[in-house]
Amino acid sequence: MPLVVFMRGVNVGTAKRFQPSILARELGHLGVSNLGAAGTFVVRGTVGESALRAEFLRRLPFACELMVCQGRDLLKLAAAAPFPDTPSHPDLRRFVSVLAKRPRKPPGLPWSYPAGDEWQVKVIGTSGRFVLCVWRRLARSFLEPNAIVEKQFGVSATTRNWNTILRVCEVLQEQPQAARSVKTGRSAGQRKRAGIPVVPTPRDT
Repeated sequence: MPLVVFMRGVNVGTAKRFQPSILARELGHLGVSNLGAAGTFVVRGTVGESALRAEFLRRLPFACELMVCQGRDLLKLAAAAPFPDTPSHPDLRRFVSVLAKRPRKPPGLPWSYPAGDEWQVKVIGTSGRFVLCVWRRLARSFLEPNAIVEKQFGVSATTRNWNTILRVCEVLQEQPQAARSVKTGRSAGQRKRAGIPVVPTPRDT
């Protein structure tokens, strides 16, 4: 079964910028496909995790944390349908955080921040190293789910929109030659040029 590589904190702002599609081409001998700009890759080649990390890191011009997962674990997560098919409110977004390792003492769930009715991030469950959370937009403030998850679980993490996770699962089930570079959605610039309102929403981090 293929491996999935999630990079933490790349292509956010002006720090740790790179072109994932170029990196995927450089790693073509490992059968690497990239999805979007946040550093999400499907690896079909036969390679150990340590060797895979080395292959990625030696090609990057900056230090970076990598979360490497078995593809079958993501397929199992998607098959369990841990979220409703559609959010119950247009201002809700579903996210999955991938932890660097299992926490020693996971917090009691569900858990929300801030506590009470004014919550913006609600952690609703876990599955192995995956943390399931819902983000809600409130006009007065803005919180990134990844920062909340890291603080609460005490472990480094990287976070992806649930739609990105579902797209990864689609690629895992495709034929190897089907796609090397997959876009996960329109960029803010593309949406603006198309006349689609751009509102602050957490990015894959």
